[in-house]
Amino acid sequence: MRKFELIAPCHFGLEAVLKKEIIDLGYDVTLVEDGRITFFGDEEAVSRANVFLRSAERILIKVGSFHAETFEELFQGTRSLPWEEFIPSDGKFWVAKAASVKSKLFSPSDIQSIMKKAMVERLKGVYHVSWFEEDGAPFPVRVFLMKDEVTVGLDTTGESLHKRGYRKLTAKAPIAENLAASLIMLTPWRGDRILVDPFCGSGTFPIEAAMMAASMAPGMNRSFTAEEWPSVVGKRNWYDAVDEAREMVDLQIETDIQGYDIDDAMVSIARENAKLAGVDKLIHFQRRPLSQLSHPKKYGFLITNPPYGERLEEKSALPALYKEIGERYASLDSWSMYLITAYENAERDIGRKADKNRKIYNGMMKTYFYQYMGPKPPRRQNLPDGR
Repeated sequence: MRKFELIAPCHFGLEAVLKKEIIDLGYDVTLVEDGRITFFGDEEAVSRANVFLRSAERILIKVGSFHAETFEELFQGTRSLPWEEFIPSDGKFWVAKAASVKSKLFSPSDIQSIMKKAMVERLKGVYHVSWFEEDGAPFPVRVFLMKDEVTVGLDTTGESLHKRGYRKLTAKAPIAENLAASLIMLTPWRGDRILVDPFCGSGTFPIEAAMMAASMAPGMNRSFTAEEWPSVVGKRNWYDAVDEAREMVDLQIETDIQGYDIDDAMVSIARENAKLAGVDKLIHFQRRPLSQLSHPKKYGFLITNPPYGERLEEKSALPALYKEIGERYASLDSWSMYLITAYENAERDIGRKADKNRKIYNGMMKTYFYQYMGPKPPRRQNLPDGR
């Protein structure tokens, strides 16, 4: 079975979460950089990483790397890579995305155009043709330039891994599924603990939590670009990965996961998305304003993405909203609260400094993940009969 060097991009600030996921999946991490993890794996690893990783953006097969400060060096470096080991004569290939940081070459369109020409030149010599129909399987390429070092990868995923396939309907400003999953994994929450999202929108936090509780792999119900590359990743690997995922699912578990929203339409959307994800029986969605947030039990978790004033007219309402968040949290007995927001005065208006504060980039937007830690619940004592 072929061995690959694989690259998994992720949200900036969440590299440690993805690194742990990859190690837990059984693979050796070789490099941790801002926004991406590199690890070794075989054909099976390509399919399993796509199906099982919750926090990754996509999985790339590293084709090669080289130094380039001029377009001529970019052309020659690209042409020297072994494209024929991956792309057949009828393959459709293009540079889908180019990103450049602190490099002399910085124009994405020029980088994409020159690399495409170099790939054509290489493959013309290998396949002895002067023209490619490109009517076969797609082979999108992604390239990163960092301080003039060029890293080139083939995108095995296609649509970003945050697209699990369940969210057909969304809120105005939905949180990405992989970001929501990553944030949950940063907390001590487990499936047997209480979780409430008082600003659930289209239901992403509760749905991702329910999928985790049920051991449901995030990619088991979607397709991937590399499924069309049987000469690179054999089809049996995809079947095996999905079979493995299906065997792990446990929908008989008991959960206390709740999502509230003030908008009836959002509650309906969240319910439909949960149904599409197959976890609707594990979540209770309800129309409920923040002012009615309460729970009789101790040691629960608030995990949420409250409004943070994307529109100018909403900003004036934020101090009162965050003050109310603080008040409702204070009324919950021994709970923890985790919230992600770009609102800079969140701690001031909540009325309490967070125990931890983590900077995370949501796309290009700088946000903060405020972590208010409640006490740990007491350990369960064994009963006399050994239970």
